[in-house]
Amino acid sequence: MRGATRTGRGRTSRRRAVATFTAALALAPAVAACGSGGGGVTTINVYYAPEQNFQKVVDQCNAKAAGRYRIVLNTLPRDADGQREQMVRRLAAGDTEMDVLGLDVTWVSEFAEAGWVTEWTGENKAEAERGTLAGPLETARWKDKLYAAPKNTNVQLLWYRDDLVQQPPRTWDEMLAAAKQLKDAGKPSQVLATGAQYEGLVVLYNTIVASAGGQILSEDGGRAVMDAGAVEGLRVLRDFATSGVASPSLTNSKEGEVQRGFEAGAAAFELNWPFVYAAMQKGNPELAPHFKWARIPGVTPDVPGKATIGGYDLAVSSYSQHQDEAFETALCLRSAESQKFSAINDGVPPTIESVYAEPEMAEAYPMRDMILEELKDPAVRPLTPAYQSASTIMSKVLSPPGAIDPQATAERLRRELQDAIESKGVVP
Repeated sequence: MRGATRTGRGRTSRRRAVATFTAALALAPAVAACGSGGGGVTTINVYYAPEQNFQKVVDQCNAKAAGRYRIVLNTLPRDADGQREQMVRRLAAGDTEMDVLGLDVTWVSEFAEAGWVTEWTGENKAEAERGTLAGPLETARWKDKLYAAPKNTNVQLLWYRDDLVQQPPRTWDEMLAAAKQLKDAGKPSQVLATGAQYEGLVVLYNTIVASAGGQILSEDGGRAVMDAGAVEGLRVLRDFATSGVASPSLTNSKEGEVQRGFEAGAAAFELNWPFVYAAMQKGNPELAPHFKWARIPGVTPDVPGKATIGGYDLAVSSYSQHQDEAFETALCLRSAESQKFSAINDGVPPTIESVYAEPEMAEAYPMRDMILEELKDPAVRPLTPAYQSASTIMSKVLSPPGAIDPQATAERLRRELQDAIESKGVVP
């Protein structure tokens, strides 16, 4: 589902990063294969997060390469922090055995600013952009240049029970009011969301802020803004946490706990990624026919909610000794054909718009029109090379949500986020 995840700042920072991480490199797993395979065939090493059927996509691309080179999949750790740590350590040391990198959408600016990934230009750039949705494409850019090609994306939806709710709410206030009415009537009423102290809480807050028209950081990622919309987002989050209809385990809830809570039957609403649809069919088949979806709630009735984008982008390492083949490999791995296969078999929504119209998508993604609607008007997490630190700060300051004081919390976030941007007092 890769939505809830987890900084490189130019030549000077790159030298600093090399000094910092070279000693630690010895601790990194020696995963890479050699740069050329048996018989002198070039090897293209792909580093990517665990995805059950991704090897089949690699196999298909190897067949298309027809022996000109051989693609080898190196699977990264399952957790996002472990994935980033392994790649940062090796890239900071100038490792030439890495070619194609699977980057969480929040890492592209960091890797680009550090000089670790190569800009996409010419026909490679045109092919990566062709038919790709604007929201996912924004996650692959830094300083108006393209540094990756979006492979898959993700957005949360509002999930609800149509045996309890006739019309899905358009706003947070409407949703909480409907939940309170259900509670007063003795019916299932909880509103479930990711409130634990981790990236899922940051995603929830970012979604609310974007829906309120707010801004956390400046467009260039160089300044902590925390404007009126960001303050309003803090109010909405606090009011939700103290509403009496949030889950009692809100502060321990991640995506899996949220879905299992809904399957247990005590909730009327859930904010979560599309993986929950298939999970509900297995987890509670009796309730599944009443499990419906709608656009993420907004803050005001006149502005639709904006869901935060998740997903992965494919970048080419600046240290790759086979960049032409690496770009060709990345384009094959994220082609429309590959994206359709991964969407249907691994549940990762495509970034190429035309794939959503494929007939095979209908059964796996009955909610595909709503996903596409949100992807055309999405929220993107703050783009900054310091996102790792910024995310850590936000999850800490926002937790527990019920203790938020909108004005005071906004001032604290503005101060601490600015320190993170300026690399003051935050461990990357």
